Amino acid sequence: MKKTDKLNNIRNIGIIAHIDAGKTTVTERVLYYTGRSHKIGEVHDGEAVMDWMVDEQERGITITSAVTTCQWKGRDIQVIDTPGHVDFTIEVERSLRVLDGAVGVFCAVGGVEPQSETVWRQADRYKVPKMAFINKLDRIGADFFGTVQMMRDRLKAAPLILQIPVGTEDQFSGVIDLIEMQQIRWDDDTLGASFSVGEIDAELKDDADMYREQLFETLAEVDDGIMEAYLAEEPIDNATIVDAIRKATIALKLVPVLCGSALKNKGIQPLLDAIVQYLPSPLDVPAIKGVHPESGETILCPPEEKAPLAALIFKVSMIEGRKLSFVRVYSGRLNAGSDVYNPGRNKKEKLSRILKMHANKRERVDSVGPGAIVGVVGLKDSSTGETLCQPDHPILLEQMDFYEPVISVAVEPKTHSDQEKLVQVLDKFMAEDPTLRVREDPDTGQMILSGMGELHLEIITSRMQREFNTQVNVGKPQVVYRETIETRATGSAVFDKEMAGNRHYGEVTLTLEPLPRGEGNRFASRLADDALAPALVKAVEKGVMESLESGILMGYPVVDVKATLDAATTRESGNTELAFTVAASMAVREALNQGNAFLLDPIMAVEVIVPEDFMGDVIGDLNARNGKIEAIEPKLGVQIIKATVPLKQMFGYSTSLRSATQGRGTFSMQFSRFDRG
Repeated sequence: MKKTDKLNNIRNIGIIAHIDAGKTTVTERVLYYTGRSHKIGEVHDGEAVMDWMVDEQERGITITSAVTTCQWKGRDIQVIDTPGHVDFTIEVERSLRVLDGAVGVFCAVGGVEPQSETVWRQADRYKVPKMAFINKLDRIGADFFGTVQMMRDRLKAAPLILQIPVGTEDQFSGVIDLIEMQQIRWDDDTLGASFSVGEIDAELKDDADMYREQLFETLAEVDDGIMEAYLAEEPIDNATIVDAIRKATIALKLVPVLCGSALKNKGIQPLLDAIVQYLPSPLDVPAIKGVHPESGETILCPPEEKAPLAALIFKVSMIEGRKLSFVRVYSGRLNAGSDVYNPGRNKKEKLSRILKMHANKRERVDSVGPGAIVGVVGLKDSSTGETLCQPDHPILLEQMDFYEPVISVAVEPKTHSDQEKLVQVLDKFMAEDPTLRVREDPDTGQMILSGMGELHLEIITSRMQREFNTQVNVGKPQVVYRETIETRATGSAVFDKEMAGNRHYGEVTLTLEPLPRGEGNRFASRLADDALAPALVKAVEKGVMESLESGILMGYPVVDVKATLDAATTRESGNTELAFTVAASMAVREALNQGNAFLLDPIMAVEVIVPEDFMGDVIGDLNARNGKIEAIEPKLGVQIIKATVPLKQMFGYSTSLRSATQGRGTFSMQFSRFDRG
């Protein structure tokens, strides 16, 4: 087999969705029908193959993205099942970074929910071709066409309906394939493994014809060949239709939509067919670009074995205390036992083993080529988002952006032996999770853990005890704030000291002024080009930025401030970078003290779904929490209230909402911005 044929047969896909849309259930069926697992693991029984962590099994949710490989009709499908909970968005982000295609799973009852929008936008940012699977059509309140309309309205997607459901709710029995114009019926006695394909029921024929016509109209808008044939009323064969859909999907013009009920074992085999037909292989997506670490020159990484190695570490896991790095190979070959180079850290590393992953089970392989997603053992220093390459062909692939934590808890060890382990355990968690931050409180000596939400920190402390046998006392969750200033202020400072026999002198005057929210921090110099050596201006900038990492009110980072260097005084000798860095830092502290510093709250985007009868109480409660109602949308007998609320006001909200709505209201929230609470 030619190497290109082999690459053509690879599909690297992710399953993405809002929490509880059925991603893991879909993945379990995929594994069962492809023969990768011999029984169906149910999420609600805690037996899902992809949810292998104890915390995942107990809570019935996905926490970490799990990788597996299966085969379908001669194709290798490498699947990453990602979490749906907003606290674990980083898991979705880093998975999408290395995937060639994605399947968005939507609940036919809930439709496009807030976290669905978040993961969809992440996929858009990385230009990942997508398909949609509308799940749970057997549930009361399921609305297939309503969900498709929500995809248009909320995601600004261009859905292409390839199947329509036969019946809904408890009458859902199968689907109609609009390309083959056949009806597919699943056999309940074989766990959905067998199904029959036949004529469309007479009463459904008109609907099927109408939606097939719509399929051609939508496809004609993006494909000239289909447009010509459609306008000329010429027959279009199915192979041409499939080819046009594949091209439009890979070009991000259309999103093929399929449907089913994963829990009732209906709709998965056609979904697998669609994955291999419409989602791209590594050869179909543009070659990834990197830069030379020294010259900054752009380098292309074609998916070829003979090309120099370019691989990205997209995740690090500590399994049984050992470091396992997940790597996507873009070009060249990765060989077990070989040396690789990490240009970001300027370090050589040795790969001891390469493992093909099946959730938490592993299979050793000697070598992998482009398109492979594997686990690697032996990397000591390399971390998430870093590149592996050859020393004689250095390349840096695009870095990942990580989210800022919004909530923190204090942890303290229960015993002396726990104290010794705690720092090592937290180091391991931080290597694994870039959104987790740890600092020591200078007043209490406690370790402060900061993360993306209450559940995130709960899982970390639970894993500390389960996996590393480290017992800790955990404080109440605290909000992570930011600091900024209200008014323009000037600060001056002189640093003049003798250290280790050398004189260090620097004098700096600078102005801090507030910027609009979300602008970040900036530095500028008003000095003439020849007034201060460029190295000393750099040193001033370094001092400013380091000083802004910790504010004067509660030690939180200072944001949305512009620092301008107004004046700097030098002497004939002793003008050192160290002196100007320290002087700048001292000047910033003085200016912060005069600038009316205040705290910025993390503001959360909250979406509450509530029956109409309780809407007044819920809105009143949100207003009492300093919330701002931004929109109210009606949907199938319920109202969707969108609001922004300071995070500090949202503790205990789930209990209040349950009491106010007799348990019928649900809500989700995610970080929006830092602002005045």
